[in-house]
Amino acid sequence: QVQLVESGGGSVQSGGSLRLSCAVSGATFTDYAIGWYRQAPGKEREEVAHLETDGSTSYSESVKGRFTLTQDNAKNMLYLQMNNLKPEDTAMYYCAAQIGDVDSWSPSDFRYWGQGTQVTVSS
Repeated sequence: QVQLVESGGGSVQSGGSLRLSCAVSGATFTDYAIGWYRQAPGKEREEVAHLETDGSTSYSESVKGRFTLTQDNAKNMLYLQMNNLKPEDTAMYYCAAQIGDVDSWSPSDFRYWGQGTQVTVSS
């Protein structure tokens, strides 16, 4: 059974930083496409960044240059370093995984989800 556990959320002021962690268990880490998604109240879940099975990464335009994905394959961990946080980054952040490659990176493409970790950025 694949399980994802996020941690590292919190409350920071605008311009601050946080590092989110996603612990993946029950799977061979490198066999899975893994994405970070976020959902603010009243809004749809949106992609933030993702890691493909070949190790390549991609970021949404809203976070490009501020957020960075890193991974530790030995520990089955994926990290999202978030710098220069803005109030509009406030959301629940989720880690999601799907075996193999993913075509559209829509949330519906992912079978496995973590419980989420809250990020709140105040101005």
